[in-house]
Amino acid sequence: MTEKPNASQQRLDRWLWFARLMKSRTLAAELVGSGKVRVNRVRVVKPSHLLREGDVLTIALRGGVRVVEVLGLGERRGPPQEARLLYRAVDTGEPTRPSQGPSMALGGAPKRSAGSGRS
Repeated sequence: MTEKPNASQQRLDRWLWFARLMKSRTLAAELVGSGKVRVNRVRVVKPSHLLREGDVLTIALRGGVRVVEVLGLGERRGPPQEARLLYRAVDTGEPTRPSQGPSMALGGAPKRSAGSGRS
């Protein structure tokens, strides 16, 4: 039987949408259902999982991993400034994306020497 949320708990899919980590609640539910979210290091597959303040989420997004701590529960999907108050990024000390070599890590394609043009 599923526990009913009280004022100190909120559904995971709803929180991801309120915190603006996902564009829609449907996308948030699909992300959780695909097993790409962990709450306190435990994989969660039900969008109805209840979150509490202090929980740590590990989210696999677009080839990278985000780790955030839940600081508050939302009441609505407000502006980005309000959404940022709901979580804090946790520094894991690991790179969030795989290394792509020295030229790509500096922000783009390798540079040509001036005046060389295209060949």
